[in-house]
This record gives sequence, structure tokens and C-alpha cells, in this order.
Amino acid sequence: MISNKPMDIPCSLQERKILEKIALAAKDLHLPAYLIGGFVRDKILGRRTKDMDVVCVGDGIALAHKVAESLGEKVPVSFFKTYGTAQVKWNELEIEFVGARKESYRQESRNPEVTEGTLQDDQNRRDFTINAMAISLREEDYGSLLDPFNGMEDLEAKIIRTPLEPSQTFSDDPLRMMRAIRFASQLQFTIVQEAFTAIQENAERIRIISQERITDEFNKIMLSPKPSVGLDLLYKSGLMKIILPQMVDLVGVEMLEGKGHKDNFYHTLQVVDNISQNTRDLWLRWAALLHDIAKPATKKFEPGHGWTFHGHDALGGKMVTRIFSKFKLPMGDKMRLVKKLVELHLRPISLTKENITDSAIRRLLFDAGDDIDGLMLLCEADITSKNKVKVKRYLENFELVRARMKEVEESDRIRNWQPPITGEMIMEIFGLSPGRVVGDLKTAIREAILDGEIPNTYEAAYAFMLEKAKSFNLTPVK
Repeated sequence: MISNKPMDIPCSLQERKILEKIALAAKDLHLPAYLIGGFVRDKILGRRTKDMDVVCVGDGIALAHKVAESLGEKVPVSFFKTYGTAQVKWNELEIEFVGARKESYRQESRNPEVTEGTLQDDQNRRDFTINAMAISLREEDYGSLLDPFNGMEDLEAKIIRTPLEPSQTFSDDPLRMMRAIRFASQLQFTIVQEAFTAIQENAERIRIISQERITDEFNKIMLSPKPSVGLDLLYKSGLMKIILPQMVDLVGVEMLEGKGHKDNFYHTLQVVDNISQNTRDLWLRWAALLHDIAKPATKKFEPGHGWTFHGHDALGGKMVTRIFSKFKLPMGDKMRLVKKLVELHLRPISLTKENITDSAIRRLLFDAGDDIDGLMLLCEADITSKNKVKVKRYLENFELVRARMKEVEESDRIRNWQPPITGEMIMEIFGLSPGRVVGDLKTAIREAILDGEIPNTYEAAYAFMLEKAKSFNLTPVK
């Protein structure tokens, strides 16, 4: 009986139950079947995983239907005849079925010519040795680890290595170059030198990969525990220059008259790591990545003073829009959040260097709105000095800013605030049509409240409006 046989990887009772059903279904169809790839790797590493890949020597779609039928719960099967793949979702597991195959590639395309193959053929085409390990679901050796490329040893050594010659592996499917770097970043593994050299030699091949797939791998790197590992490998491999050249422009230190500036590339990587210690939010990490993106374009040397980057916050905001568009990232709220944080990232820092006025705090709360907490996380992550005393002082200053924001917010309710007098009210009171005068009067009311000239009340705003209207030769209509 299959259920009595041990497995070479640890599995939960639910996982064992579905694997036994797959094994029995495969036996009924006379199809040798194997659990392969990431599920096997992650179980050995003790990582949580819900994606199973099952390869069989034969018709994977037929096996998927047989398994779904055996579950007896009207489980749907999603299948793609063109690719010979099928997927079954059961509880939290997503199980993909495919027939074993071998692949050959043309130089100009990453779409392989696929023919039926053996388990060995299928393992040969895998990207890395740690992803080529399989668990047999056949009755005669059920649960046994099949590891032709010593992937287990590579897991223990924490290295990324290709099953076959690395240059051919990466040339065949250039996305594997980014996957190698992604796994190195996610798992904190080292890419063996032979493989990394092959990535450098084949970097230009990444251009034939769709932007969507590049972006997906890039985001996985951004979500890894220490994104700087992957980002630095992207730079050193030559891939970053192709997929996000603006980041490469940040590299290096220029000296003039004995004055230099920090390496903004490695500063940025440290900021991304810093913010990643406090949030899993992908978009806050993107804000950290792009916060200084416009420094190369705004860099100037001022004699007697040193290097300046005036306006890099505003220009950086404009660059965010272009980069999001190129990467095919969401152009709605997510892009606006990153753009806002890049544009505002200097504001809290400036408040730590001067006597903080209520007006400055109000304006920051008004401009940041509900994103003020994310902005403060970014600003705190932006402290990368190796001087512990200086870091401590900066963080204490930010705590003072947070305390003042809390005081002002409680008294003035400025966050997500809208002025008590709207443009529609102004038009009705003075009998105006939409136009510049309406906007100017509304802005004057808003600025007076933010500057603390008048309280944030309807009565005070109304009285101010009537007085200000005189300068526009306006009087209320009867």
C-alpha cells in the first residue's frame, strides 16, 4: 500500500493525501508520475509552499482529470492543450500537471520546440539543480528522492548551479538569469562563478523576454528578505543596465576639489534593505528604490560648498511615472503612492533641521495624507550613516517630528482635510462661473488655514473669504 510508504521529504497529512490520490490515478492510467521542482526544494528547506508540479511520462491533462475525478468534489480542471498543461486547485494547494518533455531552442526566440520525453529529459531541461529534484509517485519506489544532479548537496552548500552547461541553459531561456538572481536573493544562496560568468556573457539575451515576466522576477527580488543581494547581482551581471539603466547611473563617486559624494547606488540599496526590515509592502520598497533616482540628472558642483542635487525630489517624481510605465506596473494608486513619497522624502528631514512650526507640520500632513506613516518609514530608512551617534540623533529628531505631527493632527485635523469652503460654494456665493478667480480664492483660504492665520472652521473661513474677495472686486450676490 502506498499510504504505508515513507517519503524522502516532509509532508503534511493533507499533502500526503493528495499525493497518494495522484499516485493511484497515475497507476490506473499506467503513467509514471513524479513530484518535481520547487515543492520538493521548499519542503527540504522547510519553507512554506502551496504549489505542486507533477510531471508524468504521458498525458498530463488526462492525469489531471483523473485526479480531479478521484477527489469527488466536482473539482474543476484548468487545462491548456497548446502547452499540454493542466491545473487543479484543492484546498490551499495548486497542482500543475504536465507531460515529461524535452526542449530545443532557436537563437532568436525563448519559445522552445517541445517533444515528448522521459523523466531524465525533463530534469535535464530544468533551470537549476535545486529545482531538478523529483519525488517518485510510482508504486515501486513511491516517496523516493530522484536527484541526478546532486541538488541536495547544492541545497546544503547554499549554491545556485545549472544541471547542464550554464551558457546553454541561460541562452535557451534568458529569464533563467533573473531567476538565478531571484533565488540567490530569496534564499541567500551564492551563484557559482561559472554560472554567474555565463549570465554576464548572455545578459543581452534578456531583451527577448517580455517586460511582464522581467517585472515579475524583479518584484520577487524586491520582496526578498534582503533585496540588495539581488539588486547588486543584477548590477554586477550587466542585467540592471538593460532593464533599469537609471539605477546604474547612480553608481560611483565623483571627486572635485577634494570633495566627493556618497555612492548613491549602494546608498539606495541600503535604504531598500532598511525599509524592508519594517515592511513587506512592495510599493514602499519601490519608493525606497526610486527615492534618489534623479540625483544623477540634478548633480552639480558648487565651489566652496560641494556637490548638490537640488530638485531631485521633484524630478524623481516625474521619473517614477516613466519607470512604472516601462515596467508595466500599476499606473493608478500604486504609482501615485510611490510618486508622492519620492517627491516628499526630503520634507520630514528638513523639519529635523529647524524650529518646527505648526504651519510646516500642517503642510506635511496635508500633502502626505494617509501616506504619512509610509513617508516616515522611508525617511527613517534613508539614514545610512555608519556613525551610530549621528544615526541615533537623526532617529530621535524624527521621533520629535512624529510627536509634533500627532499634536497638530489632534488639534487641527489636517490629514486628508478639505477646506471648509468649496469651489462650488464660492461660485454660488459670488455668482461666478468656473474660472481662475474661483481657484485663487479657494487656494487663499486653504493657505490661510495651513499657515495658521485662521482656525480650521467654516465660520473663520467664510469671514476670511469675504475679506479676501474684496481684493478681487467681488461681492456676494443678493
